[in-house]
This record gives sequence, structure tokens and C-alpha cells, in this order.
Amino acid sequence: MADPTKIAFIGLGQMGLPMTRNLLRAGFPICGFDRNPDAAAALRSAPGFVQAPSAAGAVAEAEVVILMLPSSAVVDDLLWQQGLAERLLAGQIVLDMGSCDPVCSRANEQRLQALGVGFVDAPVSGGVRRAVDASLAIMIGGATESVDRVRPLLQALGKTLVHVGAAGAGHAVKALNNYVSAAGMLAACEALTAAQAFGIDPHLVNQVFNASTGKNNTTEHKVEAFMLSGAFNSGFALALMRKDLQTAADFIDRMDTPGDFARRCLQTWQDAQAVLEDGADHTALYRFIQRD
Repeated sequence: MADPTKIAFIGLGQMGLPMTRNLLRAGFPICGFDRNPDAAAALRSAPGFVQAPSAAGAVAEAEVVILMLPSSAVVDDLLWQQGLAERLLAGQIVLDMGSCDPVCSRANEQRLQALGVGFVDAPVSGGVRRAVDASLAIMIGGATESVDRVRPLLQALGKTLVHVGAAGAGHAVKALNNYVSAAGMLAACEALTAAQAFGIDPHLVNQVFNASTGKNNTTEHKVEAFMLSGAFNSGFALALMRKDLQTAADFIDRMDTPGDFARRCLQTWQDAQAVLEDGADHTALYRFIQRD
């Protein structure tokens, strides 16, 4: 039996931490790094985990370098401005699992390919809860040979793996998925607010939505737990959803396809981010709609 793939995992935040745990449970040795040295505190005693002092230190002996970073700007800064790409060796694969710009990802694939380094974009959907129980949906972009090499890692992280196309395609589908999700949340917020203004219990309204054609991810999983409860602590920031919406709207514009609704949706999320407190959860959009 072949030795397990050695992994460098860069970005041990809310999503990266549980994903790292699941890879360790699956038997993959990991050298991890995060700019916040305390991010890895919960992993320091985990068998198979080593904390690196730097990103360059993390990738030194890795076969696959997983990036779980918030944006293409951060990824590009790490790879090219900070020079991590120069430390990579021919035959290594960069597995970009954050939510990034698909056009930038395609460019990164081409630049890394010139160095003999593979590239796969494999963003995830499902949030922290599904990161913890390894049931993420993962949309994958990249050459088939590279995708096949990282598939065993991805199988330790998610239940639904779909290879959607060439490099950048995974990030394109992720951005479009989050646009559809954000649009569904906005529709639910506006509908519940209107019903409540008419004197109807929003809990009952959501119950009807979930038994009818208005059901979506927000009505099923977020309205009761995070919005009507007043908790607003789902674990995914409003700023990140706004960023993903911007990526989707920009992508639609580049494709020269209809995007009026995407731009209107983005504007509302931008307005909410400007008004709500820094660090607000994305479910706090409901508070913004109520007081708007």
C-alpha cells in the first residue's frame, strides 16, 4: 500500500481547522500554517500534524499544497508577491479550496504549469457544520490527471464531488452557487419582513415556505436557527458573502450574459455591509432588511 499523501495546509480558520482534522483522521500527514500562530493551537497534539513556522516551511516536503484562503488577492500575494511559488517543486500540486476569482485561478494554473506545478481549484459549499462532519459539496476545476491525484483527499472532506471543468471552473461554479444562495436569502428576508408587517407570525410563514415551492437553503437551515432566533451566528461573515457576490457579478459581466438581478442583489448586500457592524454574520441581512 502506498504511503499517504503529504499535505501542506495553509489557512487554519473556521473552515480550514475542521477540514484539517478530517484529513488527519483519514491518515494524511499535515504540515500546517496560518498567519495567526494560535490558529493551530487545537491541532498541536493531533497525531500526524506539525505546525510550520512559515508558509515556505509548510510546503517544503508536501506533495499537495492546500490553500484555504479568503480571496484571490490573498492567494496571489502569497504565491507571487511573497514568492511561495518559487519554493514549489515540479510535481507538486496546489489545491486552492477557498472562494476565488475564476479568471485569476485560470491564470494561476497557467503560471504554475510553467513551473511544472499542478493546480486544482476545489472550493466547497456547506459551511462550518458540513466541514466538521466531512459532508461538504466540492466543485472541482482542473486537468483530469491532477484532479485524480487529489481526489482521495477531497473524499475525506466531502460527500458530493463534481469535476465541473478545466482550471477555474470550480471557482466559477462556487461564485455562481453563492449568488443563487445570497439571492434566496434576500428573497426570504424581504418576504418574512413583509409578512410580519401584515401581522403574520414569521415562524408560520417559514413553515409554509418549507412545505411549498418557496423552500430554499435559507428557509430550511437559517431562518429558525440564526435569523428569527436573533442569534445571527452561522459562522459565515456577511463581508465574505458580499465578496462572493462581487466575484459572481464580475464573472457574469465578463461572460457578457444577463446580470441585472445579480447586480441588484449585490447592491443590497453592499448596503447591508455598510450599515451593519464589522464582522456581522451573513444572516444579519435579516436585521438590515427589517430596519431598512
